[in-house]
Amino acid sequence: MKFSKSYVKAAVAALAASVTLGASIGATPAQAVEMPCTTAKLIVPWGPGGGTAVIFGIFEKAINASDAPVKIKVVTVPGQGGGAGAKEAHGAKPDGCTLFAIHQHLVVNYINGVTDFSWDGFEPVAMLTDTPEIIGAGGHVAYDDLEGMLSAAKAAPGEIPTGVSMGATSHFLWIMLGAKTGTEFAYVPFQGGTAGRITGLLNESIDLGGINMAAARTQRGDGNLKAFAIAAEERSDLIPDVPTLKELGVDMTYSLTRGVMVPEGTPQDIIDYWAEVFKGPTEDATFVADQAAKGTKVEYLGPQDYAAWWKDTEVEFLDAAKQLGVGRFQ
Repeated sequence: MKFSKSYVKAAVAALAASVTLGASIGATPAQAVEMPCTTAKLIVPWGPGGGTAVIFGIFEKAINASDAPVKIKVVTVPGQGGGAGAKEAHGAKPDGCTLFAIHQHLVVNYINGVTDFSWDGFEPVAMLTDTPEIIGAGGHVAYDDLEGMLSAAKAAPGEIPTGVSMGATSHFLWIMLGAKTGTEFAYVPFQGGTAGRITGLLNESIDLGGINMAAARTQRGDGNLKAFAIAAEERSDLIPDVPTLKELGVDMTYSLTRGVMVPEGTPQDIIDYWAEVFKGPTEDATFVADQAAKGTKVEYLGPQDYAAWWKDTEVEFLDAAKQLGVGRFQ
C-alpha cells in the first residue's frame, strides 16, 4: 500500500508525541490526530444498569476490542435527569478526551431550566441507535387499545395516573402525545426509569406508562401489561401485532435516539476521528443483530447529518412545550 507524503509526515509526528491516533476501526481508516490521552472518558448522565449505560457499555467493549489506539471508558454521572452529567461534559476541555452519551434529554433539560444550554452547547459526533417508545398500560385497565385509552383520557382529563420521570424524556412522551391528541394525564413521579414504571403498572399504582421492548414481549401474554402502540415509523418485527401511532391516526414518532457529542470548540479532525471510531461497531452484522434483539435499531449519522437531526428535533420539542406552557415557557 502506498501512503501519501502528508500521511507519512503525520504518522511520524504522532509517534514522536506518543499519543497518536490513526488506527482502523473495522475496514475504515481513521484520520491521524493527536490527543493528550490514551483513554477518553465517555460520560453517561444516568446510573449504571440503565438503558443508555448498557448500550454504551456494548460500544465500549466493541471499540476497546478493536485496534483503536485511544480506548474509551464509560463513566456514569447520574443526577438532575441527565443534567449533572451534561454540565460536567459541557465544562470539559475540548481536547477529544471527554465524550458525552446523550439522547433527547438534552433538549428537555434546557426546556425545564436544568441547564442553560441545549444540544448546540456541544459538537455533534454521531447518532448511533434509535429505541422507539411503546405506549403501555397495566393489565387492569378497562380499555384494550389506543382509541379506548384516548377516550378514557378525554372523559377524565388530567385524572388517569401515568408514570413518568418528571421533567425527563418519559414525561415529554405524554406531553407530546397530549399535544397531538388533545388529552391530559395525571403524572406520577417514578424513580428508576422504565423499570420503576413497569413495576407501577404491574402493582396497579398507575394505569399508563411507557414500557420497553422486553416487557412488551414477555409480560403481555399473561395479561399483566398491555401495549397499545409503538411510536415508530414502522411496526417492530419483535411485536408485529402492535400498531404504530401513525397507523392509528396520531402523527407522532418518539424514541430515545442515542448518540455521542464532544465539548464545544473541539477541533474538527478530532470530531471526525471519533465519528469513524463509533461507526465501526455499527457496520458489524453481529453487533447490529444483538441490538435489534433488544428492540434497539442501529442508525448511524455522521457529524453534519446528526446536527441537522438535532435542529429538527429541538423544534418539535420546543413547539410542544410552548403549546402546553411547560418549563421555561410557562
